[in-house]
Amino acid sequence: MPQHKSAEKRVRTNLRDQERNAAVQSELRTLLKKIKQEPTNKELRRSVVSKLDRAVRKGVLHKSVANRRKSRLALQAARATKAS
Repeated sequence: MPQHKSAEKRVRTNLRDQERNAAVQSELRTLLKKIKQEPTNKELRRSVVSKLDRAVRKGVLHKSVANRRKSRLALQAARATKAS
């Protein structure tokens, strides 16, 4: 149990941030699964990239992680268009 007022606030803010991070990560996982089904869908890819960038700004993901995922999406899309 926190003894100081600042520690109580830290507990509250940690819980709030934890919920936000979980929601953002869940949404990203859902979008990444959808894009794997349709790798050539440009609108969906654009929204996934936007969500990744937003997650970086919010501090949910590290910049390198988002860049790696965007790179892999681009490779996947290039391979899918080349194959078809």
